[in-house]
Amino acid sequence: MKVIVDTDLCVGCGLCVNTCPEVFEMQDDKAVTKVSEVLAEQQDSCKQSKDECPVEAIVIE
Repeated sequence: MKVIVDTDLCVGCGLCVNTCPEVFEMQDDKAVTKVSEVLAEQQDSCKQSKDECPVEAIVIE
């Protein structure tokens, strides 16, 4: 699975980084992805990050 952060929507709250630090990191006060493919063992926390994002900036493909 792939994950994308829409940096235009991201408000930099850092919730995704706290929930799934293996996939997300902060860069210039915005969340970005660190990986091109999300590993199977990271998918649940990655989906949780998407569901909890207050501005719906995370897209999973």
